Amino acid sequence: MAESMSPLVPYDVYERHAVHIGTNQKSADMRGFLDLIQQDSSGLHLIDVNQTDARIRVVANFLSNYESERILIVSARQYGQRPARKFARAIGARHIVGRFIPGTLTNPRLRTYIEPEVILVTDPAADSQALSEAVKSGLPVVAICDANNRLRNVDLALPANNKGRRSLALVYWLLAREMLKADGTVKNDMEWELAEEVADWESTF
Repeated sequence: MAESMSPLVPYDVYERHAVHIGTNQKSADMRGFLDLIQQDSSGLHLIDVNQTDARIRVVANFLSNYESERILIVSARQYGQRPARKFARAIGARHIVGRFIPGTLTNPRLRTYIEPEVILVTDPAADSQALSEAVKSGLPVVAICDANNRLRNVDLALPANNKGRRSLALVYWLLAREMLKADGTVKNDMEWELAEEVADWESTF
């Protein structure tokens, strides 16, 4: 199998990082991203990691069309803050973690006002203020979406567990790797793994 068609990491790595673990509730919007054959013994809906793997490639390719400094990464969710920050720093993007100040994308009179060209949110629900302002500003919205998320106002969904510390670390780590490979900053997977350990991207909270 050609390298381009191989999974970004072995599928068991996705599972060890709980990327596939969804929620008790599922939204109709996310049905197409779920593993409808298997279900966790506790009743959790499982995310299809084949689609996660494919969407990481799609999202990395999409974001690579923008100048890195015009990309905004947002994470109100605690476990997403460290990986979101490390991802932003790795690719040279802006980031807002923790509280998102209302008006940041819509009120030019605010000191915190910024004008990105695209936004990536860690959770459409937890980051609803940022998502709402992005929509009002006409920005494309990319979002990491769990089984229970609605996709209204999300232009590009990346299906994954967006509540787990290890899951978010791996997803952001892979996104960074693929984007940096695309622009030539990183030559191959091994170089990235030697430079950045995925465990270092996990939240320490």
